Amino acid sequence: MQDLIVVGAGILGAFHAFHALNAGLKVQMVERHGRPRGATIRNFGQVVPSGMDRKWQRLGRRSLEIYKDLQSKIDLSIRSNGSVYIASNSEEEQLLISYSKICSQEGYPFEVLNKSECLKRWPGLRPDYVCAGLFFPEEVSVEPRELIYKLIAYIEEQYNLDYLPNTLIQEIEESGASVKLRSSDGRTFEAKKAIICSGDEVQTLLPDFFLKSDLVKVQLQMLELGRQQSLRFEGNLLTGRTIRRYEGFKQCPEYNNIVSKMPKDFAKEWGIHILLKQRPTGECIIGDSHEYLDVFEQREFNIDRWDEVDDFMIEEAKEIFKLEHWNISRRWMGIYTQCKEQDILCEDFSERIRVVTGIGGKGMTASAGFSEQHIANLFELNKELV
Repeated sequence: MQDLIVVGAGILGAFHAFHALNAGLKVQMVERHGRPRGATIRNFGQVVPSGMDRKWQRLGRRSLEIYKDLQSKIDLSIRSNGSVYIASNSEEEQLLISYSKICSQEGYPFEVLNKSECLKRWPGLRPDYVCAGLFFPEEVSVEPRELIYKLIAYIEEQYNLDYLPNTLIQEIEESGASVKLRSSDGRTFEAKKAIICSGDEVQTLLPDFFLKSDLVKVQLQMLELGRQQSLRFEGNLLTGRTIRRYEGFKQCPEYNNIVSKMPKDFAKEWGIHILLKQRPTGECIIGDSHEYLDVFEQREFNIDRWDEVDDFMIEEAKEIFKLEHWNISRRWMGIYTQCKEQDILCEDFSERIRVVTGIGGKGMTASAGFSEQHIANLFELNKELV
């Protein structure tokens, strides 16, 4: 019998399995698809603790340590190029300065950059957009469609993870001192505890729990421009709308007054803020939008205005960046869950079954650090936590 079964092999599930194995536990991880195909491979690939509040920034910084340690052993596509927030006016610059003081209190390294320094470091920025920048040198970029598959393969090889893809769990129940799970093909699995990390697919396994939860589903849109032949820039580029959106900046005393002046425009309606990251091969990823749907709503996400959203993001990005071309090579959408009131849903379905989802947009950044802490708490391990 296993000590733990993890349901869902996305970044949150994989790191739960990793830390449990690292603690000497016997672990099985099941995934309904042949390979993870949810939010973990559909995100930007920016690991940015700087965008989070104090609690999650600490967990994200621990994640950075874990990522970099793993990268020293196996190439997971992690690039240590930092992140920069580009202010477009004096109000956004004010938020950058105010937030830098919070980061200083937390001991999180940063650099405040003036306009000329930003333009020198990141070719392609438009001078008429840039006012100032706040750079976080410790942050990293990853390739989401590579990282999770390489990570799972590494955990299988180095830690003897019992990984079972193409395994759809349809029943789960507590039975005495164990948890029993049954898959759609009739197989049975047993462990002392189970953690459900299957994102919005929790609704398939635990539909009543899902409908009564604090969760909301979020759909985002992103796109990729074809390779830029000679233009190259490094790191995660986050812009003025991001400064006005991310949780980290909401801690600033000036935040509410500044954001209250924002018009109720198309960008606000669709939760759009412009991010840019260049892949090692030269393609540029631009995004993203956010549409929200309560779990109990009967309607579906809007599919009629996707082109309109993409067109808006392109036109907005053209005001910020000077790229060699704007030819779209790929478009995609992703869905993740987040909570209305909590910062994550981490609740017991029963004594031995715990549901962990609703991490929102923090998954790629903070899952490694959060999972380490959660496993230590769940199994009462003697470990110093963040």
